[in-house]
Amino acid sequence: MLADLSPVIAATTEWLTRAYPASGGALAAALCEAQARQAVTVAAWLRYPTATDAALLGIVGPGGSARLDRIGGADADPDADQPAWRSWVDEVVASWAACLLADPGLAAGAVAGLAGGDHTRGTAPDFRRLTAPDHRDRQAAALLRHPDLLASVAGLHHTRLLGRLGRGQALIA
Repeated sequence: MLADLSPVIAATTEWLTRAYPASGGALAAALCEAQARQAVTVAAWLRYPTATDAALLGIVGPGGSARLDRIGGADADPDADQPAWRSWVDEVVASWAACLLADPGLAAGAVAGLAGGDHTRGTAPDFRRLTAPDHRDRQAAALLRHPDLLASVAGLHHTRLLGRLGRGQALIA
């Protein structure tokens, strides 16, 4: 059984960085990917908080990128051969990551919500690029952090993320 979320994190990060590519050269691409990976990691840890949850995901699978591709306007032919990594994309994780990327305050709350969980036990992971992006981070990931561009993906499961973080309906704008 798979008790590790790395395939989902890698595939969902890949989907986000392809859907919202970096602005600039190799350094910008690396900074953009780091921010996406941090957002996806936090989202995956929130969605699958225990080793048992992660193992169950390994059995049933995350669902793939088909709906996200349609929403994101990808021109992929549904009958064409698709790369295998697309089957490991988790729509909810991608949506939650988009929410976190668009709102550093929400991201800080999500990171705080991970404290003491199975994934962070005994460690203090650093999600600074997600929660406190500097000018270079923002510039590199201009598309990846743009709330209007992320709205269609973020809106898919925004309410569920707020519920997971213990924020009620009253806080939804």
